[in-house]
Amino acid sequence: MLGTKRPSEESGFKSVPPKGRRLKRKKMTKNGREDSDNRFEGSAEEVLLKDIKWLLQNTHSNGTPPSEERNDPPQLFSQLEASVTMLASTGDGLAVSEDGTRVFVIPFTIPGDKALIKVVKNYPSYSTTDMLEIREPSRNRRDDLVFCKYFGKCSGCQFQMLSDDYQLEHKRQVVEKAMKNFSNLEPSLIPPVGKIMPSPLSKGYRTKLTPHFDGPRRGGFKEDAPVPDIGFQLKGRNFVLDIEDCPIGTQPVRDGMKFQREHVQQNLHTFKRGATLLLRESTQRQFSRAASGDQLPHYEDTKSCITDSKAFVTEWVGNFKFSSPAGAFFQNNNSILPHFTDFIREQLYIPMASPEQGYVTNSYLIDAYCGSESAKKNAKENGIQNARFITGNAESIFVNIDFPPEQTSVVIDPPRKGCDELFLSQLLSLSPKRIVYISCNVHTMARDIGWFVQQSSGRDYTIEKLGGFDFFPQTHHVEGYAVLSKSG
Repeated sequence: MLGTKRPSEESGFKSVPPKGRRLKRKKMTKNGREDSDNRFEGSAEEVLLKDIKWLLQNTHSNGTPPSEERNDPPQLFSQLEASVTMLASTGDGLAVSEDGTRVFVIPFTIPGDKALIKVVKNYPSYSTTDMLEIREPSRNRRDDLVFCKYFGKCSGCQFQMLSDDYQLEHKRQVVEKAMKNFSNLEPSLIPPVGKIMPSPLSKGYRTKLTPHFDGPRRGGFKEDAPVPDIGFQLKGRNFVLDIEDCPIGTQPVRDGMKFQREHVQQNLHTFKRGATLLLRESTQRQFSRAASGDQLPHYEDTKSCITDSKAFVTEWVGNFKFSSPAGAFFQNNNSILPHFTDFIREQLYIPMASPEQGYVTNSYLIDAYCGSESAKKNAKENGIQNARFITGNAESIFVNIDFPPEQTSVVIDPPRKGCDELFLSQLLSLSPKRIVYISCNVHTMARDIGWFVQQSSGRDYTIEKLGGFDFFPQTHHVEGYAVLSKSG
């Protein structure tokens, strides 16, 4: 196995957007004209616009889009009733105006809901709104499942009123739509999307929370300053919603949140500005002598909450121990990680020519977006001796790799913006036998997979599997995967 350094969580090997993949967003200014700003293909805005366009086209009986003649947008802060007909990939309900020319984006709603809404912002083809009241609930709405008193205001969760099965099927459809809308591939090249693998925990699973509070623009907090709201973003606003407890977090993280809130309240005058608070779970495992006849070692885990971003935290995934700075990236749902890593490992095996022969035994693995320094330490800590780590760069990421392509698998897990064409071109030149693409943004994954398959003429890469894992229950997020194999 060989790992290459992941430069940062916010950018891939190249910090600039992929060439030719920038788009312009049109929006309404105060005088009703259209303005534009940049967004990348696969961004939340672009994903929402795809759903809105599809809904407007299919609202009309002949499947054609509405007239280009634009009606006046609704008055800001006006209230009206709307019937939700679609759940967007971004997690919001969508309803079409009576004249069929505009979509209302309504948070915390699902198809079948009739809601009283308030218009808060207008764009050329849609309006964002606040949901004020559910007038008629959908038959799929389960308000009895809601377990957080802040749900419906906090921007963290969208789906607490939905059953686990409904959430999983919706997320499967999100992956399906992503491949349809962003891959630019013929339908015959896209296999059916498999079931989304559920998380063992649907609440109390997050091992990291980052509540925050705003401060004065200058001068810091005064001795007698009122305590600001400490929590998470209010849905649809750039304001902080005061939150005392978040049941999505693990118990140590929830306890840490209460402690940190008290610390800020008692020491507010020491802060010069607002701050983001880090709450990160750490696990200390104490092994004990196994009883006679037991096959597995006995151990006891002690959990704690770390608040210093530079302090090291420890997490266990199966029998593997990982240590990293508390402020560094690490998956935030440890309950699903063993299932996830087992599945990915199985996909990386290279099969022999016939199934009866099993798998290639002398094979190689490249992890193109892994860590380097902490990765080296963790490999040593876990007794891994067949891995080495190199620091790569965008222009020559695979220059020092001479693995035989037919015996090589590659796993890539890029940042949300996905891969750039420079990296994908080098991956194509490397021509590995198998590729497993993992992504927190299934739309940029679809874009990258589509480009790769289209450019692989002569190498005959096919998409073998598509699916996802539910790393973040109660939210619209889904961790997607695609398995590619090269024929021959």
